[in-house]
Amino acid sequence: MVRYGIIGCGHIAKKHVEAIRAVDGAQLVAVCDTDPGRMEAFLEEGVEGYTDSADLVSRSDLDVVNICTPSGLHPDLTVQAAEAGKHVLVEKPMALTMAEADRMIQACADNGVKLSVVHPNRFRPAIRELKKRLERGAFGKISHANATLRWNRNQSYYDQAPWRGTQAMDGGVLMNQAIHNLDLLLWTAGDVEEVASYQATRLRNIEAEDTSVSIVKFKNGALGVIEAAVTLYPRNLEESLSLFGETGTAVIGGPTANWIKTWKFADLTDEEAEEAIRQVEADPFGMPGHQCLIQDMTEAVRTGGEPMVTGEDGRRALGLVVACQTAAERGEPVSMDEVLKGGGCQ
Repeated sequence: MVRYGIIGCGHIAKKHVEAIRAVDGAQLVAVCDTDPGRMEAFLEEGVEGYTDSADLVSRSDLDVVNICTPSGLHPDLTVQAAEAGKHVLVEKPMALTMAEADRMIQACADNGVKLSVVHPNRFRPAIRELKKRLERGAFGKISHANATLRWNRNQSYYDQAPWRGTQAMDGGVLMNQAIHNLDLLLWTAGDVEEVASYQATRLRNIEAEDTSVSIVKFKNGALGVIEAAVTLYPRNLEESLSLFGETGTAVIGGPTANWIKTWKFADLTDEEAEEAIRQVEADPFGMPGHQCLIQDMTEAVRTGGEPMVTGEDGRRALGLVVACQTAAERGEPVSMDEVLKGGGCQ
């Protein structure tokens, strides 16, 4: 049995609890929050509550710590868990700066524990099908790719908690909402070479940006556009990932990127393409992404293998966000290599 403890009992922690309960061989044994009232919904037989994270990570029977706090708290809690010999599954973004991400990765390496970052969208059926097509070379040479997030987070959302919308704990639309889509962009279109970006705080009364538009150049020569905003009226409109190549065109979209909107390939007939779309539409959500991650971490702990979404993967997605922020701040294109080496906004 792989035993889990959760630090941070806010909204996202509920998904972690449901996922742990659904995975054979995983067991929730502890939760922690500085507000005892937030823990009440999670306390049941066999689950102990703590208000100090140091007490939770010191448990000898604990294997994995799931970090579900505001983003700015992730680094210190990850290091604390790693130094206590616990594996770590940390919510996105893993950190708000490259230096903090590196500190987390190093702490886990120094203490011989695993680090996985919550990027559950990789497990969506439509995204998995897209990845298979890429691995088979069905797109040929990629010309360009788009990652689009057009969502609504109204002012009442930001007013619910004092950390939301701040630079220190939230990080803005790219960091807090669009980073999942950026992870998918990197996972499918490849590593980025250079970024140019504009960002603005147009409609929300927050410190961080609520709107961002960036142009990226990939190392393979392809171009890309990243559009992200939480200003859409009156509700979420679209989350999409689009890839365009010499022998293939694919758009995964909908309010969340769960549905195949366009699926055209030189090696598929129209009937075969339609069948692929129907198969995804029959179960567009599949196994919940958090459950996939818990299942994966449980197996990694048992076998000694590496998680499917590693700390380095989380760092790569964070790096693209930091590159966009840095390019917007400087008003000029930014080298991705510079950012990944620790340059850029910190």
